[in-house]
Amino acid sequence: MRDFTEKIAVVTGGGTGIGRELVRQLAATGARVAMCDLSVDNMAKTIAMVEEDTPGARVLAHRADVSDEGQLEEFRDAILAEFDTDHVHLMFNNAGVVGGGSMITDERSGWERCFEITWGGVYLATRVFLPLLVAASEAVLINTSSVNGFYASVGAHQPHTAYSSAKFAVKGFTEALITDLRINAPHVKVTLVMPGHIGTPIVENAVRIHEIEPTREEAEFYSAASRLYEDTAPMSAAEAASAMLEGVRSDQWRILVGDDAVELDEKVRADPSGAYDEAFFTPLG
Repeated sequence: MRDFTEKIAVVTGGGTGIGRELVRQLAATGARVAMCDLSVDNMAKTIAMVEEDTPGARVLAHRADVSDEGQLEEFRDAILAEFDTDHVHLMFNNAGVVGGGSMITDERSGWERCFEITWGGVYLATRVFLPLLVAASEAVLINTSSVNGFYASVGAHQPHTAYSSAKFAVKGFTEALITDLRINAPHVKVTLVMPGHIGTPIVENAVRIHEIEPTREEAEFYSAASRLYEDTAPMSAAEAASAMLEGVRSDQWRILVGDDAVELDEKVRADPSGAYDEAFFTPLG
């Protein structure tokens, strides 16, 4: 699918980060875009950017929690009505959230919230939207995993269980769909995206989605941590979105986003048995 003009594209988590940039860039190609997010305010900012970038572009915003199948069905129905269609061409399962690092010291509720959004949202959105992809003459399902989908660590001294487990599930699910779609819906392709460190407000979003009520000092810390994460990223969200769209155009089923993702993938493959030794994790680059 090299041309997105007039294609109907669905993006979860379109209010910030890579999701926002996907919405902007897809709209600029002439696609009709529908996005969902938990934050109406963030989606309004995305739409304002689209209107400035691409006047006249058609973008639908719908508030939905991707861990709730009923809300995803409402999102689907809004798309069918808005674009007077019975199909979609592109489905970007992009929404995700960090949290629940430890099975031992963290609250179960935070662990499960992370897992239900980051894995459950991909599974449920695929369940809801796959019939619409199948109904199109050609379509692509794009699932965002992470480097934490092939390497379950952010360092030897920091547990990272919920997010890593969720991203491993996304990777396995997406790879399993390759054969399923080839046999049962060969006109639908599936793509696995594994970004490295991308400049997104992932820390800030986690505080909001987990409904954390920090003290003033904690709020300042979270804000500083979020800025640091964004500012030190080797790749911007806009660059990541561009890499994803180019991967879809060139029919790649596996897209590693960022030089750090490529380097870590090679390193883990070279020494899988030692991948979780303390000495293995060193800064890449």
